[in-house]
Amino acid sequence: MAHAPGFLKIVNDAKSRVRQCTVDDLKRKLDAQEHLVVVDVREESEFARDHIPGSLPLGKGIIERDIEARVPEADTPLYLYCGGGFRSALAADNLQKMGYRNVVSVDGGYRDWKAKGYPLTSD
Repeated sequence: MAHAPGFLKIVNDAKSRVRQCTVDDLKRKLDAQEHLVVVDVREESEFARDHIPGSLPLGKGIIERDIEARVPEADTPLYLYCGGGFRSALAADNLQKMGYRNVVSVDGGYRDWKAKGYPLTSD
């Protein structure tokens, strides 16, 4: 998908401030049962189709509004993913501005997760 230059500019700006990991990194953490919250920042329809098991649906349009009620502790490890790692970087940047201190954007997101054959669910 070709993204508009203005969008890429703000994504790259956000990425300069947020930690990122690969889907392999996230999979290892999940397999090790590390204490973390996986947040799907895609649209509701994308989440309903399928998503990483156990992920919390908080789309990019509502995450800033709803995160404090869903994850009140600012030190909670949050791993955000979207389709490819752009929306998750923008959301991670905003969560950091809100005071969340342990936020990671999953580079490659859903597309890389699915391409590697990692588990997905529609439950």
